[in-house]
Amino acid sequence: MSSPAERRSEAGTRYAAVRESVRERAAPHLGVDPRALGAFRVAVALFVLADLLVYRLPAVGAFYTDGGVLPRSTLAEAFPLLAEASLYAISGSARVQTALLAVGVLAAGSLLVGYRTRAATGLTLVLLASLYARNPYVINGGNTILVVFLFLSLFLPLDARWSLGADQRSGRDARGDADGRGGDDPESPLDSRVCSVGTAVTLLTLVSIYAANAVSKYRSDAWMSGVAVPRIFQLGEFTVGLGPLLSEQTAVLAAVNWSWIALLAASPALVAATGRRRTGVALAFVAAHIGMAATMRLAVFPFVMVAILLLFFPPGAWDRVEAAASRLPGSTGVTGPDRAHRSDGGTGARAADPTPSRARRGIKVGTAALLAGFFVALVWWQAAGVGLVDLPASETTGELSEVSWSFFAPNPPDASNWYVVRGTPKSGDPVDLRDGGAVTYDRPPDAAETYPTTLWHQYGFRMKTAGESRYRPLASYVCERTDRDVASVTVFHVEQPVDADGPVGDPEARKQIRVAC
Repeated sequence: MSSPAERRSEAGTRYAAVRESVRERAAPHLGVDPRALGAFRVAVALFVLADLLVYRLPAVGAFYTDGGVLPRSTLAEAFPLLAEASLYAISGSARVQTALLAVGVLAAGSLLVGYRTRAATGLTLVLLASLYARNPYVINGGNTILVVFLFLSLFLPLDARWSLGADQRSGRDARGDADGRGGDDPESPLDSRVCSVGTAVTLLTLVSIYAANAVSKYRSDAWMSGVAVPRIFQLGEFTVGLGPLLSEQTAVLAAVNWSWIALLAASPALVAATGRRRTGVALAFVAAHIGMAATMRLAVFPFVMVAILLLFFPPGAWDRVEAAASRLPGSTGVTGPDRAHRSDGGTGARAADPTPSRARRGIKVGTAALLAGFFVALVWWQAAGVGLVDLPASETTGELSEVSWSFFAPNPPDASNWYVVRGTPKSGDPVDLRDGGAVTYDRPPDAAETYPTTLWHQYGFRMKTAGESRYRPLASYVCERTDRDVASVTVFHVEQPVDADGPVGDPEARKQIRVAC
């Protein structure tokens, strides 16, 4: 008879064999090439740095201090849970906000080069989520998606390639848990892809976002009649770059409308397909998001989506990328040291441990349960967003709806919006404080130019349904910073209906707030 230790060893060996067999079958669909993980890490870090340095840092005073358009008192009144959760709400000082941004930049920089990657990812996640919670009026769905995938990145070996930590991984004890960083399995002779619960949930999360968007559009009369995209391009505050030129091509935009619906419907092929077909589907989504960036003001959204799509490209695609890069003049190669990668994300071959400890197995089970629960909750929330299930009405639900990623779905806006800020001097006629000219509520030649930056556009778009109390800090902010001698400032929200062919009717101005200066 075998001893208890031998029986445990045999059971552990069978468990490892079954787990490797499952990975072998799932890897072509739910696995991620280590080079894709490295490229994803670099891309996400670059976009976080761009968001912090290009968008947020120059606007600290306007959007993140008590002297700006959303002081902490107004945040606490409008979004009490976000006010309690945000680290940026500990102070209304510009110096404190700038210092926190600087820490965020350092964390993102560490993530970029792959130094202490998991710690850098966690710190970036906490600081970025806190920043977005501090002012939910200056974020969009792209920011929300970025936070979600930073969380999922904690369960991925992002330093598998092209990182300062890659060499250390080869000599480090891997843990073999469900996050794909394990070391209990022998080297896979079949595939270099990382395949784990972490990679599966990450890939399926993006597919669920696209699928929910497809369902939302199928339930929309505007999208299913082919007029949604032509109508979107009549929203002058959104169209930039090539957008104004395309806005006149109604037939082309109608074709784009149907193509996007078809592509969203095909999103399950991102995991169902393999090889060149999977590459083709991923490239189609990448091209669509690049097209969005070239025509519309959507901040980091299209770029974040492109970064996530990098995870779907199979090994063959990365082989071609490396081969092309190696032929570039002066290239020293982008492949790095030739290291074997186990299917669970570890590097180098290592003998399997057939008897993992109870603690280690408990961690693996707990991590898998956490990821599965997160994915189920996310899918449930998205199903509620498209009306397939009901969520209990609560204050929290209202706050979450402010930061959802339901872009132009189920129905795109049917009116173009802009603002007029009127300054009334102590003597003389009122003036438009944006350009110093006479006050007019006519549709501007370029509505996008009425918003000085992308963050101001996001703020204006989300504020259009806000009450007077939330406009008061804006009017006070303008009062304090205008270089004109005015007795009062009045903020008007102007709206003009549009259809697929252009504006309809006359603009309608609605006074939001008047503040004495």
